[in-house]
Amino acid sequence: MITVEKINDTTFKVTVQGRTTHRVTLSPSYYKKLTHNNATPEKLIEKSFEFLLQRESNTSILSRFDLPIINQYFPEYESTIQNML
Repeated sequence: MITVEKINDTTFKVTVQGRTTHRVTLSPSYYKKLTHNNATPEKLIEKSFEFLLQRESNTSILSRFDLPIINQYFPEYESTIQNML
């Protein structure tokens, strides 16, 4: 289970299965690039964590990161996440 809590306009707290907590930042421009405003920021982050959890354990996910960094580790992220939304 993934819960996403908005802290402010660009920062979110994500809890995975009640075991790990992550702080994720998301710029408005990157949000628009990936969603074209067709999903909430919370939904984008939730789906991004689903993407990550298909590739690594929740304990391997960075505790703090900016969402675009996912694409550096997984080049297929941007195209895949757009199909997931």
